[in-house]
Amino acid sequence: MVSVGWDQVFAWRLGRQFVAPRSGGAVEEIAGRLVGVQAQVASAAETAVAVRGASVGSVGAALSAGGLVKTWAMRGTLHAMVPEQAAAASALMGSARTWEKPSWVKTFGATPDQVAALVEVVSGVLAEQALTREELVAAVLAEPGFEHLGEQLRSGWGAVLKPLAWQGALCHGPMRGTKITFTAPGNVVPGWAGLPEPDVAAPELIRAYLGAYGPATPETFDAWLSRNSLRKTVVRGWFAALGEELTEVEVEGRKGWLLTEFVDELRSATPDDAIHLLGPFDQYVLGPGTGDTALLPSEHRVKVSRTAGWISPLVLVGGRIAGTWEQQDGQVVVTPFDGVRLPPRALNAAVERLGSAIGNTLTVRIE
Repeated sequence: MVSVGWDQVFAWRLGRQFVAPRSGGAVEEIAGRLVGVQAQVASAAETAVAVRGASVGSVGAALSAGGLVKTWAMRGTLHAMVPEQAAAASALMGSARTWEKPSWVKTFGATPDQVAALVEVVSGVLAEQALTREELVAAVLAEPGFEHLGEQLRSGWGAVLKPLAWQGALCHGPMRGTKITFTAPGNVVPGWAGLPEPDVAAPELIRAYLGAYGPATPETFDAWLSRNSLRKTVVRGWFAALGEELTEVEVEGRKGWLLTEFVDELRSATPDDAIHLLGPFDQYVLGPGTGDTALLPSEHRVKVSRTAGWISPLVLVGGRIAGTWEQQDGQVVVTPFDGVRLPPRALNAAVERLGSAIGNTLTVRIE
């Protein structure tokens, strides 16, 4: 059993996730290391890669070039991902078959047979084109048997469209002005090979996840991926099948798994108390989850995980979440958690790094 402290884990994660030091590499490298960047809010995805060394606008450029693909992936939320990981995540999300559960059918009004029919119709409609939501809905409703799904298909939440993404029938296409479009993945990703089988996808995604967010348990991985929609025995089996590729690590009484290749690196990680500012919906907290009390004290969780699914911008001290911030008229307004001290020189340096990353000159105010 390998034993380390949380300060070492956070220092290692900061390095692996290109927070300290920054990568300066391609956006595809950063998105791949993070196993996607959440793209529900496009500006949040751009900030996530910018603070790690890519340029602002690089997510949009990579989506246009097919280096990244935007689709509903982990936890049913939109992510910009490298194509191989997007395919793997979709395959595993699809393997949960959430649309076949009675609660899903009751809520959204589409039976498993109707979802299967939707996959066939939408695959045909989008085979060689990209359509806006309105155009796609019109094409679907022109087919018999889908009239009752009009409201759900038009919904911006896309609940009825997500199972189609998880079966490889659609992803987001190029923007048409201010409107999103949908298309087949093969239309935006050169050489798209389709979705792998779950047992092929699982090792790839587990390795990637543990390479950024480990040590972690199968349950933590599944919470990140599917909100624990997969069978526990299946997920544990995927971890077990990796055998000696994984090493069990104890972190101050909590046990998890890490890729064996990173054990020495984790042991030698040097903690420090540097301050870092990360944007909203950042993978640093979404990877382990806002319920991880080692990272985010439970009494402060509501300040980070807010109403309507909003995830606040983060203030990190020594890799732990120590407050939140927001930008107001060129000023970074920082709200530290109770009892947290932010040395002015270190905070000013963090604000300067943030401003440099997003291309703004910023000042700071502590609330």
